Amino acid sequence: MTIPPRPRRAALWCRLLAWLGLAVVMGMPTAPAPAAASDPVADRLIVVGTGGFTWAQVSQEATPALWELLAAGSSTTNSVRSVNPNTCPVDGWLSLSAGQRAAAPSADGAALRPTSAPCPAIPQPTDNGAITVPEWATYVAAAHSLRFDAEPGLLGTQLDTAGVSRAAIGPGAAIAAADTQGRVPAYAVVDWTSASQFEMRKAMGEARVVFVDVGSVRDPADLAAGEARPEADVAAQLAEISRRVGLVERARASDETLILAGLSDAGVGSRLRPIVVRGPDYGPGELYSPSTRQPGLAQSQDLTVTILRLVEAQVPAGMGGALLAPRNPGSTSAEAVAQRQVHLNDVDDASHEIHPLVPIFFYGLILAQLLIYLLTWRVWARERGSVAQRLRLVSIVRVVGVVAASVPAATFLANLIPWWRSAHPLPAIVGSVALFVALIAGAALLPPWGRTLMGPVAVVGGATMLVLAVDVMTGSRLQQSSLMGLQPVVGGRFYGMGNVTFSIFATASLMLAIALAHCANRRWGRGAALAAVLVIGLATVVIDGSPAWGADGGGPPAYLPGLAFFVLALLGIRMTVRRAAVIAAVTAGLFLLVGFLDSLRPAQDQSHLGRFFDTIGSGGALDIIIRKAQQNWGILISSPLTVLVPFGLFFVIFVLLRPTSWGSRSLHRSFERVPYLRPGLIAWLVVMTIGFFINDSGVAIPAVGATVAIPLIVAISSRTLVEEAAHGAN
Repeated sequence: MTIPPRPRRAALWCRLLAWLGLAVVMGMPTAPAPAAASDPVADRLIVVGTGGFTWAQVSQEATPALWELLAAGSSTTNSVRSVNPNTCPVDGWLSLSAGQRAAAPSADGAALRPTSAPCPAIPQPTDNGAITVPEWATYVAAAHSLRFDAEPGLLGTQLDTAGVSRAAIGPGAAIAAADTQGRVPAYAVVDWTSASQFEMRKAMGEARVVFVDVGSVRDPADLAAGEARPEADVAAQLAEISRRVGLVERARASDETLILAGLSDAGVGSRLRPIVVRGPDYGPGELYSPSTRQPGLAQSQDLTVTILRLVEAQVPAGMGGALLAPRNPGSTSAEAVAQRQVHLNDVDDASHEIHPLVPIFFYGLILAQLLIYLLTWRVWARERGSVAQRLRLVSIVRVVGVVAASVPAATFLANLIPWWRSAHPLPAIVGSVALFVALIAGAALLPPWGRTLMGPVAVVGGATMLVLAVDVMTGSRLQQSSLMGLQPVVGGRFYGMGNVTFSIFATASLMLAIALAHCANRRWGRGAALAAVLVIGLATVVIDGSPAWGADGGGPPAYLPGLAFFVLALLGIRMTVRRAAVIAAVTAGLFLLVGFLDSLRPAQDQSHLGRFFDTIGSGGALDIIIRKAQQNWGILISSPLTVLVPFGLFFVIFVLLRPTSWGSRSLHRSFERVPYLRPGLIAWLVVMTIGFFINDSGVAIPAVGATVAIPLIVAISSRTLVEEAAHGAN
């Protein structure tokens, strides 16, 4: 059917305007936060830095001072991830000073250190007429080379600008108190073996902000080769830190606020570390971070912002942290404290246990996908046996495809079960995933859906899309510490739609759109099919791109062109270079519009979309783009997921599209039976290709998307062969 040019343009522009309107709605600023007068303010602030232990190691008997802080203060866990996979004590102090990820260079001067390299020592400040931190220039040079927009000394300089006096006790504290030139206004050394609370009070002086380094736990069994082993074991080190914290706490006046911050890891391993704040505005209960949006989880950047906010100093634009605020007031009873500790332990344990399982899972996923490809090829190329035997094998292939496509959604649902509490986490999470795979695949394969060609595709695609949509709309709880979701110890993202999650979400929504369009077209015609695709596609964009939900900067620019192609194909409109350029321009404009509107919201409510828009004017956007491009390239040349892309393409071209022993091209015949399958799959390829280039997860996006799409294509093609054989027999 030929469509006149004018309606063709009108249809295109109407849809583009619809996208624009939806983007405006989803990007509109939310209601303003409560008045600033309600924010906590500290007359005096004592910041105690430590690290290397977890809340699970704190007890009333072994570490009484730390237990008292947990009981009387507002607590959370801290993602200490800095530049390198493990965060050394010097890195933690530098990140606190910069308010961004920063780290000391390795012994050979490289800005990035391998995990196996020993931690650099924290230097003692020198006094040559002015107190300065040695090696400061190397810290600054390393920070600038890493393109995290980190400026060591930012915290001290902002306090200077606000007229807030500061002092440091201990070498790590000197790094936090230094200005951008490495100068420290006041520095004291305390003999921890003999100091009294009165001597501690004297060392604090009259400064409004006092940084105190009480040391960090270093685990002798987890240190890199070449690093000096501490004489005391972990328990003895932690008991000493608790004693020092108790000394500082006794020196604190009741109207002063104390922040205890775990800033670093204990060795080459990484975990979440404690944060607790105690003071007039911080009683027993939880600490909440708007930057992570997760109960029981903060990040180190929050500490810098919190210090500045508590003393009413200016917070520079573009900082990734937020004010740590008290929430859900509790009591100091033994039962209440134990419950808080259990919750914090759950957050840390899930994060810790999932981290080593993720590589195992992805290697298993790659192997399983390759086995599916091999099984499908062998079954379809089979020339021996009766037709009935071949059809039974093809039916088995269909079941395998549906089961495989159900795995991604099941990995998120598995977090509904506290598998991390098991003494054997690996079999526990495998069992949890298997349970939900059985539920999803069973619903897809059993009547009534299992009897139809596209029913299983609709069920698996719809279930996957629903799980992820509900999750991001309710706080991304299932994504946290999941096999295919977000890892707090990595600290790349804490809420919204991650890159891998977007790939799964986008693939599921397009497969669902294909299935529903096919059904709607058969019942009500092409208009209903078009409506189904538009509703699902635009819902995907809104959920993924909304700063309040998915907050995904790279998702909508990848998804919208694919959706546009699908819609134009349904309308019978050929894609041209001009139309592609218009779609690209409108997509870029919508991305900037949403970022601009998000940047108008209060800083604590902004997502990274708004903060990225702010960096465009300051010049920091280029650093972000370059850093993400470097990450993309690193994943391309090192990730095992890279293997899936060429094998997936080979499988589609030489197995699904080539003649088989059945004398048919199974995928071509599926295209004939489901006319919307071909344009839908091309739309998926467009989304995955653009996502590959513009997101820092690179090849992981098409590779993970293929783990849903290709098994479902196999299921469709297998059912096509079975149904055609059955019709031929009749």
